Amino acid sequence: MAVSATGEVSGSARRGRRVILWRHGQTSWNVERRFQGSTDVELTETGVAQARRSARLLAGLKPDAIVASDLKRAAATAAELAALTGLEVVHDEALRETYAGVWQGLTHDEIIARHGEEYAAWKRGEPVRRGGGELETEVADRAAPVVLRHAEKLPDDGTLVVVSHGGTIRTTIGRLLGLDPRSWESLGGLSNCCWSVLGEGAKGWRLMEHNAGTLPEPVLGDDD
Repeated sequence: MAVSATGEVSGSARRGRRVILWRHGQTSWNVERRFQGSTDVELTETGVAQARRSARLLAGLKPDAIVASDLKRAAATAAELAALTGLEVVHDEALRETYAGVWQGLTHDEIIARHGEEYAAWKRGEPVRRGGGELETEVADRAAPVVLRHAEKLPDDGTLVVVSHGGTIRTTIGRLLGLDPRSWESLGGLSNCCWSVLGEGAKGWRLMEHNAGTLPEPVLGDDD
């Protein structure tokens, strides 16, 4: 089966597969609007409760496989779904959040005050190494192939759950949909423990749902 870098599927490929990209539960840094990046911050009690609630919903979709970032907040979220489904979680560091150098640990207001021009350029869709860290395209370069590799193993009409982080999920969606990186910012952020759904069609992946799972909530975290 041939799958292109943008997720386009050849005519002989299987159909009907689904990828659910699920953001982790709340952390204390989310609440403080502190940029986490690749810092390994654990879930709050609220975050654990969010993961358990969402896992009950996602378990009803009868996923075939779960792959997750190895950072604690994503791993703990994935564990809630694994407990309900009996599936083993495959952890992959390529699904970690964007490394953002000196931005990590700063609040949103501190980033604006200290790195305002850099922040504004990022929001305009320009390629920016936030805090001296990774470009968004580099995050997609490492994360999207992991999603495609696991999706390729699914049976017809199978479902893969990917437990990751807001920024990584957005860049992965942008890459799999074949969007220009300058437009990735148009994909709104995910609330904690909400998810996006990609469905497989004749011309590749398409976005079926975005920021689903709860009533509208504020996006707290690196992606707001």
